[in-house]
Amino acid sequence: MLKKEVILEGLDCANCAAKIEDEVNKLNGVKAYMNFMNKTLTLEIESEQEYKNILQQVKTIVHKHEPDVVVKEKSVNKSNKKVLILEGLGCANCAAKMEKEISGLEGVEFAAVDFVSKKLTLEISPKVNRSELNEKIEGIVKKIEPDVKVIFEENNSKTKINENNEEEEEGVNKKEIIRLVVGGAIFAVGIIFNFQNWLELTLFIISYIIVGGEVVLRAIKGIARGQVFSEHFLMSIATIGAFFVGEYPEGVAVMLFYLVGELFQDIAVGHSRKSIRALMDIRPDYANLKVGDEIRKVSPEEVNIGDIIIVKPGEKVPLDGKVIEGNSMVDTAALTGESVPREVGPGDDVLSGFINKNGVLTIEVTKDFGDSTVSKILDLVQNASSRKAPTEKFITKFARFYTPIVVFGALALAIIPPLVIPGATFSTWIYRALVFLVISCPCALVISIPLGFFGGIGGASKRGILVKGSNYLDALNNVETVVFDKTGTLTKGVFEVVSINPQSDFTKEELIEYAAYAESHSSHPIALSILKAYNKDVDITKIEDYEEIAGHGIRAKVGGKEILVGNSKLMNKENIKYQEVETLGTVVHVAVDKKYAGNIVISDAVKEDSADAIKGLKALGVRNIVMLTGDSKAVGEKIATQLGIDEVYTELLPADKVEKIEALEAKKSHKGKIVFVGDGINDAPVLARADIGVAMGGLGSDAAIEAADIVIMTDEPSKIVTAIKIAKRTRKIVMQNIVFALGVKAIFLALGAVGVATMWEAVFADTGVAIIAILNAMRVMNTKSI
Repeated sequence: MLKKEVILEGLDCANCAAKIEDEVNKLNGVKAYMNFMNKTLTLEIESEQEYKNILQQVKTIVHKHEPDVVVKEKSVNKSNKKVLILEGLGCANCAAKMEKEISGLEGVEFAAVDFVSKKLTLEISPKVNRSELNEKIEGIVKKIEPDVKVIFEENNSKTKINENNEEEEEGVNKKEIIRLVVGGAIFAVGIIFNFQNWLELTLFIISYIIVGGEVVLRAIKGIARGQVFSEHFLMSIATIGAFFVGEYPEGVAVMLFYLVGELFQDIAVGHSRKSIRALMDIRPDYANLKVGDEIRKVSPEEVNIGDIIIVKPGEKVPLDGKVIEGNSMVDTAALTGESVPREVGPGDDVLSGFINKNGVLTIEVTKDFGDSTVSKILDLVQNASSRKAPTEKFITKFARFYTPIVVFGALALAIIPPLVIPGATFSTWIYRALVFLVISCPCALVISIPLGFFGGIGGASKRGILVKGSNYLDALNNVETVVFDKTGTLTKGVFEVVSINPQSDFTKEELIEYAAYAESHSSHPIALSILKAYNKDVDITKIEDYEEIAGHGIRAKVGGKEILVGNSKLMNKENIKYQEVETLGTVVHVAVDKKYAGNIVISDAVKEDSADAIKGLKALGVRNIVMLTGDSKAVGEKIATQLGIDEVYTELLPADKVEKIEALEAKKSHKGKIVFVGDGINDAPVLARADIGVAMGGLGSDAAIEAADIVIMTDEPSKIVTAIKIAKRTRKIVMQNIVFALGVKAIFLALGAVGVATMWEAVFADTGVAIIAILNAMRVMNTKSI
C-alpha cells in the first residue's frame, strides 16, 4: 500500500473530521486515518495511478462537510526542521538566553535549546535565507558563550557527535583538575607559611589567576558583548572585591571552591547525559545487506524497501521488516519495556530496535530507516524536551528577572547602609554585598528542572511509554477523568464466533455463508471473525451491490437475494422483527429478503490487566472512569460492571465519541485534565480532542504514533497507571528542587545581608545547591521503584 498525506487547511470541527474519515474509508481500495490535531488525512492506496482520482473524491467529501476547508497535498520538506549541536555548552542560564534570542529571529517559527543533549532544534520558514540565518544564530551563540561551537547534526554522524561530546567533557574535566591541583597547592603554601605581605599577596594573585583567570576572562568577554548578568561576572566581581577589601585568602578560596563545585556539576550533568543516552541506545549502527551471495555491512539509511538483510545473534534489528527465513527469540525491552523475549519465525513482522537473541534471521525490509519504528521513537523522545512544561517556562522567565534584581539589591546593600547607619563602614557592607552576589546565580534551577523532566520522559520510554513532551508528562498530574475506548483497549479486540443461531427456515451453514458474503468487503474485526468462521473462499462475482450503513451494518445483494447484516438498529430501521439475545458478546443479526434469518454471537475477551488498570487509576485519585463503545448496551454495561467502570456510553459512532468528550470537558474543573485512551487508528479525532490523547498498542502503528500525545507501545492498559506514577514522581522531584534551591538561597541571602554568612557559605548556596539539585533530578530516571 502507498501512503499519501493531505492537509485539510482550515479544519476546526472534530465532529466533521470524524465524518470525513468515515466516508473516505468507504472509498474502494482506500484506508484513511485522520489526525485532527495536525489537520492531516493519511491515505493508504494500492497504486500511484489511482491517487488523482481518489484525491478528487476526497475533496468532494471534505467540501460536502466543510465547504471552506482547502485540501492540499502535503509536501514533505524535512529541511524546514534543523537540529544544531552547541558543542561546549556548559551554562544552563546561557542556554535559556540563546533560546529566547534565536526564537525572535525573522524566519524562525520555533526554537528550543535542550541543555541536556546540547541541541538547538529549529523550525524555519521555507523562504528564509539559510546562510544569513546561520550567521545570525552563530552570532547570538558567540555573543552569549564565545567558546561554544555551532555544528550541524547529520543522521549518520550522531554516534560520532555523542563520542565527541563525551571526549570534550572528559577533556574539560582534566583541565579543571590540573588547574585545581596547581592553584590549590600555591594557595596552600600561601596559607600555611608566614611570608611577608607582598610575597603572600603575590602567591594569592598567582593562585587566583590559575584557578579563576578563565572565569574573569569570560566575564570580560561577556561585558564586551552586553551580557553583564552572567555567573562569571558575579563570581569575578565578588572575588576581586574580596581582594580590594583585604580578604585575599577568601577571594582565592571562593574561586577555588567555585571551581570544585563547577567540576562536580559538570560530572553530574555529564553522568545524567550518559544515563539518558543509555536509555535511548536503541539506534542500530549498521545493517548486514545481502547482495547476491555477498553480505555487506552498510549504514541503515542505505537500505531500501524490498532489500534483504541478515540479523545475527546479539545484533539489533536495524529496520522494520518481515522474517522470510529463520527462527529466533527477540528482546523487545528497548521498545516495549517487556522483559520476556518473544519468538519470531517466517511470516512474522519484526521492528527496528528488537535485539536478536539466538538464531540467524533473514528479513525483507518493509520501511525505509526514516520511517522505521526506532527512528520515530528516537525522534519523539529526543524532541520531547522542545515542548516545555509550564514549570520549565516559569523558571526560565524567573531566572531572567531574578539575577538583575539580586545584582541591583547587592549594589543597594553596598551603598545605602554606610550612608544611613552611623558607624557603618563601606568595606563591611561591600563584603556583604559581594556575598549577596555569589548567592544570586540561578543555575541550580535552570539545570535541574529540565533535567528532571527529561529524566521522567526517558524513564517512561524505558517502560515502553512514549511521552511527546514535558507538558504532557506534567499534565498527567491533574487527571480527573480517564475515558477508555472498549475494543482493542480494555478488550483484546480479537473477535471469535461463539454461537450461530439460525431460525427454523435456515441452517447454520446458510446463516454464516450469507453473513460472510455480506461482510467480505469489510476490514472490521467482527467481519474478519465471521469470514474466519466461514473458512471458505468467497466468490465475489455473486455480490452485486454493497452498501455499508455507518453505525448499523451492511446491505448487500448476493445471488439475487438482499442480505442485511448488522445490529438491532439495522433491524429496526428496516422494520424486521428479530430475536433479542442476552449475552456478553456482540450480536450480529442477519436478514434475507427482509425475513429474519437468525443471529451470530461474537465474543471479545477482556484483557488480563484491564481490571488492575481501573483499580490502579482509582488508587491514584482519578475521580471518574468512563468507557465509550460502539457495541450494544448489554455488552457495554456487563464489561463496565465487571471492571468497575463508573460510566459507560454504548452504541456510539466515532462522531458521537467526540461529542461525549466535549460533554465531559464541560464538567471538569479549571485545572482538571481528561485523558482519552484508544487504539490510535479509528479514534484519531477523539485522541486529538482530549486534553491528553493516549494511543494503546502503538508498536508498529504509524497512525497511533502520529495522533496521540502519549503512545503506549504494548497492549497493557495498566501502563496508564505507570505513566501517571512517573509523572507524579517527576513533579515531586522538580518541586523538591524548586523549594530546596529557592529556600536555601533565600536563607543565605538574608544571612549574607546581616553579615552572618561568609563567602564560603555563599558558594555552597550557589554551586553546592546546584550539585544536590542535579543529583536529585537524576533519581527520576530510576523507574525500578515505580
